[in-house]
Amino acid sequence: MMLEKSVGFLFLLRKPSPFRKGPWLLNLRITVDGIAKELSLKRRWEIGRWDSNKQRAAGTKEDARALNVYIDLILAKAQGARANMIEKEQHITAQGIKDVLSGATERRRMFKLVFEDHNKEMAALVDKKEYSPATLERFTTAKNFFFEFLEIQHKLKDINIHSLNLEIVKGFYLWLRTTRNCNHNSATKYITNVKKIVLLCVKHGWLKSDPWALFDMSLDEVDTVFLTKAQLETLIHKPIENERLSIVRDVFVFSCLTGLAYADISNLKLTELSIGIDGKIWIQKKRKKSKVPFKVPLLARTLEIIEKYKSHPRCIKFGSVLPVLSNSTYNEYLKEIAALCGIDIGLTTHVARHTFATTVTLLNGISLIALRDMLGHKRISQTEHYAKVLPIMISNEMEVLEQKLERGIVKSKIGE
Repeated sequence: MMLEKSVGFLFLLRKPSPFRKGPWLLNLRITVDGIAKELSLKRRWEIGRWDSNKQRAAGTKEDARALNVYIDLILAKAQGARANMIEKEQHITAQGIKDVLSGATERRRMFKLVFEDHNKEMAALVDKKEYSPATLERFTTAKNFFFEFLEIQHKLKDINIHSLNLEIVKGFYLWLRTTRNCNHNSATKYITNVKKIVLLCVKHGWLKSDPWALFDMSLDEVDTVFLTKAQLETLIHKPIENERLSIVRDVFVFSCLTGLAYADISNLKLTELSIGIDGKIWIQKKRKKSKVPFKVPLLARTLEIIEKYKSHPRCIKFGSVLPVLSNSTYNEYLKEIAALCGIDIGLTTHVARHTFATTVTLLNGISLIALRDMLGHKRISQTEHYAKVLPIMISNEMEVLEQKLERGIVKSKIGE
């Protein structure tokens, strides 16, 4: 509920600068909780014909009556702006009311400026580690694509937020699929980024409702890609002489055995390793992407990797667990490692997380609930997407059931 604020309106005359003689400028001073802003009302009036107590033109002449009608109209608009902000539970400020009266709010409601303001705020929060550079890059690309589409398809460099109708988003989707050659999921994700800005307009009360609500934002199901047990063992034991390739291989294996994404493994500090409930070493931190806490007990192989790099100059300098290279270099080297190991799938940190979810944990009997906490997921549905149920898992569980039946743990009589 919006808290009531102290709001005051004062009509006054200001001496023009420079001033010799003649009428003064008519202004409105708007004060909210002691903070004042003045708005020029584009009118002039003689100081000798002004009643400062009544804040109106003095006398009954026609020009005085006309000015007073104008002042009453402005006051009604100011009071209406305040009431509208209260109704929409918007933050009431003197500047906000001034913008409504001056028409600045309408001029600002061009979509490009709203998008640019959002991205500027996000860029500032990247510096504060609230967002990743990759997230900012996605929103920047989405903005560039959207306005490129507007210019090519509609000959527009910008668009008023009230013109963001369903036909615009349908056209943007088709343009992404054809001109930009995006698949369905990529196109939908770009639209999701743009729609976030549309929903910001709704949140601020600039749009009454979501104009793209009827556009289908669902994604196609994508097959989960992960390493098999044999591929993972090949990767772990493959002799690699090149030091940098060896480091990247070890970092990737660490991801496969912990489920850490690149952003989380690249800034993993020794201080984030602690003794868990079982007396063993655990990673306990928050995911950089979602800020969701996660905890992962470390397997013997991961401890060996940590021990291997504890004296690495980069680890000593930054207090990090592993000497992780830049994302671009890391991905390039993963391509070489895949070729060296005869692995015919593209190695990425997503593949590592899927490998942890499927081959390392679920295939070995770890529950989805435990896996959710280790991956740092908010919802179990996210975990279900990461972990793929394989026929061998069904076979293993049925074998356990059969053993229980044979031991008489589950009993039934035919015919009952």
